[in-house]
Amino acid sequence: MGLLGFCWGGSMVNAIATAAPALDAGVAYYGSAPKAEDVPNIKAKMLLHYAGLDKRVNETMGPYEEAMKKARVKYEIFVYDNVNHGFNNDTAKERYADAASKLAWSRTTEFLKTVLR
Repeated sequence: MGLLGFCWGGSMVNAIATAAPALDAGVAYYGSAPKAEDVPNIKAKMLLHYAGLDKRVNETMGPYEEAMKKARVKYEIFVYDNVNHGFNNDTAKERYADAASKLAWSRTTEFLKTVLR
């Protein structure tokens, strides 16, 4: 079972991963981190995409990564430089970043194919 979310949905992927031991794969696009004390409950493999210019969400990334390392969660993090929160939303022309969006999506589909096969 896999879960994918963007923005608030990305935050929900991170939170649900801490409470759903049956989850196999979680993909969060620019989602805030869950509570550090809940991270050891994550059993899913996680793929996390962050926008380089998104200071608010990125403030949660470092502690999240440290908690995942400590808990031995399997994860990958990608930070896309010079793009804003919402870079994958092609209806928000001022934020959409075509190259970053395509790269993140290709990583997402490959990750899900690999983990969920």
